[in-house]
Amino acid sequence: MTPVALTIAGSDPSGGAGLQADLKTFHQHRVYGAAVVSLITVQNSRGVQSVQPLEGKSVGAQLDAVLDDLPVHAVKTGALGDAEIVEAVARRLRECSAPLVIDPVLCSTSGQTLLDERARELLVRELLPVAFLVTPNLDEAALLAGHAVVDPASMEGAAARIADHGVPHVLIKGGHLDGRPIDVLWSEGRIRHIEGERVDTPHGHGTGCVLSAAVTAGLALGVEVEEAVQRAVAFVRRGLRGAPGLGQGRGPLDLFATP
Repeated sequence: MTPVALTIAGSDPSGGAGLQADLKTFHQHRVYGAAVVSLITVQNSRGVQSVQPLEGKSVGAQLDAVLDDLPVHAVKTGALGDAEIVEAVARRLRECSAPLVIDPVLCSTSGQTLLDERARELLVRELLPVAFLVTPNLDEAALLAGHAVVDPASMEGAAARIADHGVPHVLIKGGHLDGRPIDVLWSEGRIRHIEGERVDTPHGHGTGCVLSAAVTAGLALGVEVEEAVQRAVAFVRRGLRGAPGLGQGRGPLDLFATP
């Protein structure tokens, strides 16, 4: 059977992040990609200019259409936009048996808020308990855990706090750490440090989207979570190394990279 992965995310018209990057990543992993649009952004490599969430009932109807028709093997969420959308997504995914990867996109790299406080509370209360894996960066982990996250030790503490919401696996991304990047994977009580490599490039638009999409593709293919994370980290590293330099700002990864 053809593996199917579903992304529920915002649209990036420049194609480097959001559902466009997710679908490209799924394709490179030879996984059929389906997409539910949660919000429309006006953005490019220079930043996000505006964000317009869709109506929750529209997002829910899209999700119903996909889940009623396709054999979805893994799901990921990206930017969800507002509380109404979070609630609509959580209500449907409670009945979905496919593993759910949550990329808790709370704000853009340029500082644009993508999920307000009420929506964040709903995400923690309603969506995290049905997640298989959550993939916050340092800032997102700090918001979800309620304390500063600045080094591997505090990353471990934040992962455990996030896992207390019923999440079996938490990956805290350490790409913004000083020095060598280290990701911390909390997996059912076991901590693993995944050491990365600093790639010297000004480009990295959509890195978080691509990482979570690559993990989701791995899960759709039946790969165990630790192996899926390691493969995803390697895929992002190849994407950074081959970044094509598109755009006038922080450009996209090489999404032709080989998984």
